[in-house]
Amino acid sequence: MGAETATVWKGAQRALVPGSEPAEGIHFPALIGRADPRIRGRFLEFFTVNIRNPNTRAAYGRAAAAFLEWCDRRGLEVLAEIQPIHVAAYIEELQGKVATTTVKQHLATVRMLFDWLVTGQVVPSNPAHSVRGPRHSVSKGMTPVLSSEEARDLIRGIDTSTAVGLRDRALIGLMTYTFARVSAAISMRVEDYYPQKKRWWAKLREKNGKVNEMPCHHNLEAYLDEYIEAAGIVQDRKGPLFRSAVGKTGKLSGQAMTRIDAYRMIRRRAQDAGIETEIGCHTFRATGITDYLKNGGRIEVAQKMAGHSSARTTGLYDRRGDEISFDEVERIAI
Repeated sequence: MGAETATVWKGAQRALVPGSEPAEGIHFPALIGRADPRIRGRFLEFFTVNIRNPNTRAAYGRAAAAFLEWCDRRGLEVLAEIQPIHVAAYIEELQGKVATTTVKQHLATVRMLFDWLVTGQVVPSNPAHSVRGPRHSVSKGMTPVLSSEEARDLIRGIDTSTAVGLRDRALIGLMTYTFARVSAAISMRVEDYYPQKKRWWAKLREKNGKVNEMPCHHNLEAYLDEYIEAAGIVQDRKGPLFRSAVGKTGKLSGQAMTRIDAYRMIRRRAQDAGIETEIGCHTFRATGITDYLKNGGRIEVAQKMAGHSSARTTGLYDRRGDEISFDEVERIAI
């Protein structure tokens, strides 16, 4: 097994077992570990060849391992013994334990994995092909959002006396004003913030290889300019834009922030601001889109700004209806 292949799989493995850091070899689920080398190789190829996005790879790795370990606990010795009834029983057991979207993701993972194994001629059929998942229809996303006032107070209330504080304000501002996903934000390099047409722009590398170039809001320009100057990274054009902190010193390292770093920072800043809503990184994407539409923005433009392939997806982030619902509820005069 080549070193690069092992490295890719270990990335998914760390997601399967939080905190794990495999030093040698590759940890397979038991059913795969007992299989012959051809099956193990095809299983690895599903993650290393078929899936390019590291976050998707990690999510599919967790789902695949969970199903295969479930099968192993029920006495199934080889992949060929897995039948549609096993997949159906697993999906039935998941329902009621996790969200419907998670159940559907697990089923989709099993289907895709076995399709890959079937086309590689290592199993005869796909046991998940005929299994139906739970119905799920939504008109509004589940991402927690902030009101315009809460978002403004959060951003402006950050202590910017250190480079870390300036970094946090700039990162939250970027996700709010450009609708960027956190992965795209933390993967930016210094050179991805650049001048063009008398404005400053942000280059965001989003899902599925999409590159989204967005003009910066004037507030965001100020946040980024102050942060870059204080961090002293203006000349390090190829270096990461958002850098991890060195302990509690208020200083920055040369390493890029991770998604976990960003999430912990947001939870800490929300607590400092007295925000009780369980917000996360995606909150600022939804908050920015909602505020844009609330102030007369068009859904098709928001779709382009967010890098969505469908306006329906963008509509899931539109939470203007929440305020209407609140107003109507208050009509009850009991």
